Amino acid sequence: MEERKRILTGDRPTGKMHLGHYVGSIANRVKLQDLYETYIIIADLHTLTTKPLKEDVLKIRENIHEMVLDYLACGLDPAKVTIYLQSATPAVYQMNLVFEMLISINRLTNLPSIKEMARNAHIDPENVPFGLIGYPVLQSADILMPRAHLVPVGKDNEAHVEFTRDIARRFNQYYGEIFPLPQVMLSDVPTLIGTDGQGKMSKSAENAIFLSDDAKTVEKKITGAYTDPNRIRADIPGTVENNPIFVYHDVFNPDKAEVDDLKIRYRQGKVGDVEVKGKLIMALNRFLDPIRERRKQFAEDKGFVEKVVYEGTQKMIEISNQTLKEMMSAMGISGTWNKISRIARDYQGK
Repeated sequence: MEERKRILTGDRPTGKMHLGHYVGSIANRVKLQDLYETYIIIADLHTLTTKPLKEDVLKIRENIHEMVLDYLACGLDPAKVTIYLQSATPAVYQMNLVFEMLISINRLTNLPSIKEMARNAHIDPENVPFGLIGYPVLQSADILMPRAHLVPVGKDNEAHVEFTRDIARRFNQYYGEIFPLPQVMLSDVPTLIGTDGQGKMSKSAENAIFLSDDAKTVEKKITGAYTDPNRIRADIPGTVENNPIFVYHDVFNPDKAEVDDLKIRYRQGKVGDVEVKGKLIMALNRFLDPIRERRKQFAEDKGFVEKVVYEGTQKMIEISNQTLKEMMSAMGISGTWNKISRIARDYQGK
């Protein structure tokens, strides 16, 4: 039977996940887990690039628990995917160090995403940490550690996969063919707009509907959500395009006839926001109900989330150690130590 191609994807552990995460990545991962050998990294080391303080680090454990609960509730199956903790795989530190020797500072600083990350973290451009500048190198180690063939990303992160390909290509050129050149698996799913209509849904912007929100919370958030600001009465024709309420209807309301009817009447000024939002609230809660129920069941099974992460991490440690062993052998580094050890043992045996 032909070996399935490997995928590497994952998230920083920032806590509970929202509808934007579901649309942007989780739903796709659930589909891919039956087609590919899938590795999902809990990228806690990457969190340190913008949040290095102890108070931030101490939040990571609870964030991991909440995030993995959402993974499981949405249908990611530990029997099909490997969910592992980045910081608990020693090989990633060593691979990161080796890869740092293969890339220039100019190549790193010219990546626009680094500057954007610094801005988003409110970091002074003159005082960007070395770890943030080297973020793509560590990310390359993440991808190459399981020797992933495919990396699902949006268009804005395509450059990071190309960066990883550069590192893999250079390593192979110097030391022999160890790594496949990972390919981009582009996602055509648009970014989900937040409830405030001001940008993408995010926890920090406080414009998110979480997968774990109860029905009353969803109702409150949708009732107060942004619509067409020029529509002060129900009889005024409204704009559907880029209106968060209709964006959510398109994504989460399976009754397309109902959605089309609402759009027609909204444009004609023949339906009020109360009705449009009310039907969205019902659709969202129908969508979230089974996720909430599964999440509750997993949460009540004490220790199960930790078991999933532990077993996944143990599996990745074995895989990554094999990758590292082949790397060190190809470079000749392990040969040096082996020779020293052999001579030392022979000397001790005299």
